[in-house]
Amino acid sequence: MKNPYAEWFEQLRTEYSEQLGVMPLPDGLPEHLRQLIQNRDEDAIQFMIKLAWQFGAQVGYAAGSREGGEQVAVVRPNNRVQA
Repeated sequence: MKNPYAEWFEQLRTEYSEQLGVMPLPDGLPEHLRQLIQNRDEDAIQFMIKLAWQFGAQVGYAAGSREGGEQVAVVRPNNRVQA
């Protein structure tokens, strides 16, 4: 069975890797993430992803609200998986 999020993230990586590749992360974050991966701290990594997902949803909603009340369309690989 295909993982819709894996396919979606690969598509996003293909489309935006060049732009995001030059975007700096806050000092210490890459090292912290590397340490979490080495320690296999999946809970902390998932927590970081959930925070990023939530912040992104809030920014998208706020942007849509400022543009006349229309909600921003979220591109999902299909409707089976929702945050």
